Parts: sequence; structure tokens; C-alpha cells
Amino acid sequence: MKKHVPRCLTMLLCITAILSTSLLTGCSAKKDSQNLTKLTLNEVAHSIFYAPMYVAIEEGYFEQEGIDLTLVTGFGADKTMTAVLSGEAEIGFMGPETTVYTYNEGAQDYVVNFAQLTQRAGNFLVARKEMPDFTWADLKGSEVLGGRKGGMPEMIFEYILRQNDIDPASDLSIDQSIDFGSTAAAFSGGKGDFSVEFEPGATSLELEGEGYVVASLGVDSGYVPYTAFSAKAEYMEKNPQIIQQFTNALQKGMDYTRNHTPEEIAAVIAPQFKETDAKTLTAIVTRYHEQDTWKEDLVFEEDSYQLLLDILSDAGELMGTPSYQELVNTDYAKKAAQQ
Repeated sequence: MKKHVPRCLTMLLCITAILSTSLLTGCSAKKDSQNLTKLTLNEVAHSIFYAPMYVAIEEGYFEQEGIDLTLVTGFGADKTMTAVLSGEAEIGFMGPETTVYTYNEGAQDYVVNFAQLTQRAGNFLVARKEMPDFTWADLKGSEVLGGRKGGMPEMIFEYILRQNDIDPASDLSIDQSIDFGSTAAAFSGGKGDFSVEFEPGATSLELEGEGYVVASLGVDSGYVPYTAFSAKAEYMEKNPQIIQQFTNALQKGMDYTRNHTPEEIAAVIAPQFKETDAKTLTAIVTRYHEQDTWKEDLVFEEDSYQLLLDILSDAGELMGTPSYQELVNTDYAKKAAQQ
């Protein structure tokens, strides 16, 4: 005989089942969030120049790929490399020249580049007055606030000078004593005739009436492998899935910047640059966007690597020539581009 279940009891059982399902779903979501792989990324500087990476962060692409990312700013390629070598960070983001230096110094567990973000230099030459007819020959006899010896900004600057038949050692004076990020303040204080500036330094000097952008090093140097993501060879060998997930998230950020306007990109990355107003942020993103700063994919091509070695050699910084196969792995970037 079938037992009669009171309607109120039936409703109670249904509610209990629904609540149980909700609790289980909540536990599952919490468990999924706890299962994200914690990963520390040390960036050489915090700059709008690296917009696709910040898009990936702000749009949640790393979480989508199963990564709980912690971003740390190293304030210098040497410090970023130290963080990677010491294990403080699993991944470093810096100029790939640093991986060449580390390899040549005999590091056992050397650092390998697996994704290239920018394909042009991100700095600009700022003058004290407007120079609509500027040529690089105008730098002869002047004092220029430059970058750290052996660093990509300084080497690209000297590379351009040599391409224009200017001797960096004798035709002008390059001040390399000022800390990274402090050159704009020094220039405002009256030091130097010109200054090589990253953003937002270049635009800030213009807005304050303290200087004028007269040339883009990114345009005049051509396509160069300016910044790349790298990790220790042993870490990559043991954690290929993590490196792939990380690269997939970056590629999504690259895709976003390619398919959206500077205004849209600026709006997305605004939380990363709270000290920069929307108008300035958009102007800087537009400047980088228009000079084709960011690659379409993250593949670090062999001809780009060879150009890097040529730049290092011209600067007198190349002590050895590690092979492309030793210091570059394109497997992850190629796979990410196909997703």
C-alpha cells in the first residue's frame, strides 16, 4: 500500500534537497577557487607599455586558466632575474638580454624565454623644446639622461645612435647614473638637454610643460624583442602545464588589445594605474597602439633573437653566443596562439 506523504512534508523535502544542492555547489566553487595554482610573476617595471599583461589580469584570464597570480614589481631587470633565480618568483618579465647574461655567467639552472610580449622599444626621447624637424644628429654635443649600462633601454638608444653614424662615447654625453624611474624628475630639475623616458614619464613631462617628445625609440629602432617572459629551465621542465596555462592567459590579453580600441584598453587596465587619469592613460595607450608595440602572438622568433645578440654585440655586452634553442622555447606560445 502506498503511503500518503503530507504536502507540507513533500515541500520540506524539496526545499531541503534544493538547499543541499546549493551547499554542495557552493562547496564545489570554493574548492575550485582553492585549487588555483599560486604563481608569482616578477615584472621589471609597472608600465602601461605592458598593457596586454594587465588586460589578462583585470579580465580574469589567469583565473580562467587555473592560476592565482601574484604580481611583484622588481624595479630593474637585475632584480627581477635575481627573484627568478632565487625562487622568489616562478616567472620573470624583463628584457631577454638578462637571460643571455645569466647563461654566459655559467648558471646551472639558467633561465629560458617562452613568450615575447613587446616588439618595439617603449621609450621616447624628450627634449626641452619642441623640435618638429628633429634628427638624431641634433644630439651631438648634448647631454642625454640615459639608462643602465647593459640594459635594453640604453642598448637600444645606443643602437639607434650607431645606425645614424653617431658615436655614443664621443659625440655626446650620456648620463647613466640616475636610477630607473627617476630620470623624469631629474630632467624637470634641470639636468640634461634630452632624456630617454618610458611612459608615463614622457607624457607627464609634456603635460607639465617640462619637455616634448621628439622621437620614438620604438619606431626608429624597428622591431626588437624588447620584453619577454621567462622561467628557469628546470621549473619549465617540471611544470609544463602551468607554463601553458600562464601563456594561454597572456594570449587572451594579446587578443583583447588587438581587437579593442585604445579607449577600451585604457578602461580595462585603469585599476592598475590609479594614479593616472583616464585622459592621460588613454593617450599613452594610443601612442603605444599606433606604433605597433604589441605582437599578435607570443612567439619569440629566431630572427628576433639574432637581432638581440647583434644589439648586445654592438654594445660590447656579448661575452658568448648561446643558441636560440638553448634560451628560447616557442612550444607554449605556438599552442596558445592556436587556442
